Amino acid sequence: MERGLDESAEGIMPAMKWVPEMPDAAGAGGEGEVDARRRAVAGAFAAGGPLSTAVTGFSPRIAQQEMALAVFEAIATRSTLVAEAGTGTGKTMAYLVPALLAGGKVLICAGTKTLQDQIFGKDLPAACRALGVRVETANLKGRQNYVCRLRLERSLEAGTFASRDAVRALHRIAQFVRFSHTGDRAELGDVPEDSPVWPAVTSTRDNCPNGECPHFDTCFVMRARRAALAADVVVVNHHLLLADMALRESTQAELLPNADTVIVDEAHQLARAAGDFFGEHWSLQQLAELGADSLRAGLQVARDGASWPDLVRALDTAGRTVRLALARSGAERAPRVAYDRVAHAPLLADALGALDPALAALERALEANRGRDPELDVLVPRVRALRALVRGWMPAPPDPKAGESDHGDETDGMPTQPDEPEAFVRWVGVSTHGAQFRATPLHCADAFIRAREERPQAWILTSATITTANRFEPFLDELGLRGSRTARWDSPYDYPNQALLYLPQTLPDPRATDFPERVAQACWPALCASRGRAFILCSTLRAVERVARSLRARMAAEAPDAFTLLVQGERSRRAMLETFREARAAVLVGSMSFWEGIDVRGEALSLVAIDKLPFAPPDDPVVEARSRYLKRLGRDPFLDYQLPQAITLLRQGAGRLIRDETDRGVLMILDERVLRRSYGKAVLASLPPFRRTRDEEDVRRFFAEPGCAPASAQMDEGGA
Repeated sequence: MERGLDESAEGIMPAMKWVPEMPDAAGAGGEGEVDARRRAVAGAFAAGGPLSTAVTGFSPRIAQQEMALAVFEAIATRSTLVAEAGTGTGKTMAYLVPALLAGGKVLICAGTKTLQDQIFGKDLPAACRALGVRVETANLKGRQNYVCRLRLERSLEAGTFASRDAVRALHRIAQFVRFSHTGDRAELGDVPEDSPVWPAVTSTRDNCPNGECPHFDTCFVMRARRAALAADVVVVNHHLLLADMALRESTQAELLPNADTVIVDEAHQLARAAGDFFGEHWSLQQLAELGADSLRAGLQVARDGASWPDLVRALDTAGRTVRLALARSGAERAPRVAYDRVAHAPLLADALGALDPALAALERALEANRGRDPELDVLVPRVRALRALVRGWMPAPPDPKAGESDHGDETDGMPTQPDEPEAFVRWVGVSTHGAQFRATPLHCADAFIRAREERPQAWILTSATITTANRFEPFLDELGLRGSRTARWDSPYDYPNQALLYLPQTLPDPRATDFPERVAQACWPALCASRGRAFILCSTLRAVERVARSLRARMAAEAPDAFTLLVQGERSRRAMLETFREARAAVLVGSMSFWEGIDVRGEALSLVAIDKLPFAPPDDPVVEARSRYLKRLGRDPFLDYQLPQAITLLRQGAGRLIRDETDRGVLMILDERVLRRSYGKAVLASLPPFRRTRDEEDVRRFFAEPGCAPASAQMDEGGA
């Protein structure tokens, strides 16, 4: 995030086309023209340049200028650049400025919708003002982020929501749509993100009637896509980029406009997210939504066409039976379970078998009423597609000859192809009320290779955490980027003086049964020294509960009013962060959702404690399958896959601590493996150059230094 940008920046630039004075740098312009643009990029970051006069608080940074020039070279030559820029480098401006000055159509992809909105509403307008350019810009999200006028209208007519909160939310959304230009649900902060109303008033690719919709001309999704087609710079998120790549792979259709330059921010998240888009999946939630949409549409436009309540009731019953069968087959014991471990459980096989007749009956009824209403018509291909997916997951009857071999070896009944590497791993995820069935690809590199080769484009992939011990290879291999240019710039922050890495003398064994309680015990002296103002980041939700329970007990016994304790799950993430920032002394205990994308500057956050290295569970079916795949390729699964993944996430967690030049704080790691295992050197080499200590007294002295204690505490001490 750039420092000092104007908070009042408009969300969208005026719709006036900027015609560059020079031809597109990536086009047919002469070498002199490219040099002129290159000089303009360098000059933008110089003392007295456009950024210094237009951006409050700007100061020239050599690393930022170097990165901007590297980005420009990649755009000019339509090549790929993988760039790691440490926190505080100013990477957003370092790619926006050359992209704007080079010309051509630019696609900027953020890792989260929060960052997407920040780039579009704040950073991009600031860059345009500084450079004196006017470009057409667009902010494009997936269709489920926009209110669907048709589904909102039908939901209001149906009156199917029973709770007062849901009815109130529905009418609040209806009021919002009357005045909104975008229909973006992010603009409606008083309807919770997890409200059950949202799925009923937003659309998916499967349930949208497209041109047959009576609201097609005023559709918020279509309006956003038309704006993206006309824009010079389009801001999207990773999910939309990956969904577009997956759609092009499967149907040759597309969601996003073609661009001359693709910039991927927070690129370290890309490989993790890719598995969701290049595999297949279905869920009990999809069944429930199909049933709800069929019931509503059937009763509204074809009440005489079928016994819709009976059909949907049968589908709901079949779905609940699948959920119960999964619980009884042991699938609830872990967040993800390999499908072949539960597929042949008799209860599950029978339950999945009962789904097909329920879906088939609904399909026949929908087909019989085809033509009566566009919304009813789109349900036909939807139920067929879901039925085909469900059939693909029904276990085949065991082959009595499957266990026979020349050596009498037993098999698990699953087909094996020893000469062909696995392409997918199938697994089941079970939640309190639902379940999802996923086939995740074991490698996504080919899809990215094809996307980059499909047409001449510049690709810029950047993040603060791409390398592992300064090595790019693990990241490059995951995305098929070998041969791409790489560059890295360290953070400009003075870590040796601003921060301390504390590894306590007695580090608990992460395998110990009482590990969470020992984490709380080890954190307590540091929390007292820091006067709260801390994140305790745990690797599991179960650990969050136990660490918080132990801290509550200690607080009750020793310091009842010392801290405000905030625990993940008790409130929404946004509410917890707002309270944390406002409280004088707060301790937030959270899991993975707090390791990334959190920006708390200043004295409110002065201690980050991490319980253990965030390795994925070794029995996770995706980890197991990818490890087998890498072994078949002659590679080391731990060094090439598991360790880089853990280090990237650890670096993200550590990155919550120092967010600007004046921040000070302590990073505390409570996992003995960073010191006792050989790979610990790679872990420590990947972190910023903190000053290190194992002495608790050093932590107390650090927090007693001026500039680190809370302002109120400093005044109290001074007044004494």
